Amino acid sequence: MKARVNLTIEHDVLEKAKSYASKMGASVSELVEEYLRKITESKEIKTDLFEMVRNLPKVEYPEDYDFKREYYEERKKKYGF
Repeated sequence: MKARVNLTIEHDVLEKAKSYASKMGASVSELVEEYLRKITESKEIKTDLFEMVRNLPKVEYPEDYDFKREYYEERKKKYGF
C-alpha cells in the first residue's frame, strides 16, 4: 500500500532530481522510494574485499609506457612547474 509523504527539498535539487528521473524514465517518487529501500535493506550482504578487487576492470598499458614520466607530466600540468 502506498502512502503520501511531504518532503522539503531545495528548489535546485528538486529540478535536478526531476531532470534525472526523466532521463531514467522514472518519477522523483520512484527514485526516493528506491533510495529508501536500498538504505533500509538488511546489511547481511557479505562483502569480500579481495573478490571485489579481483573483479575490478583490468587496464592494459603498452610495454613501453613510462609511468614515472606520465606522473611528472601530470604534476607539471596541475601545478605549473
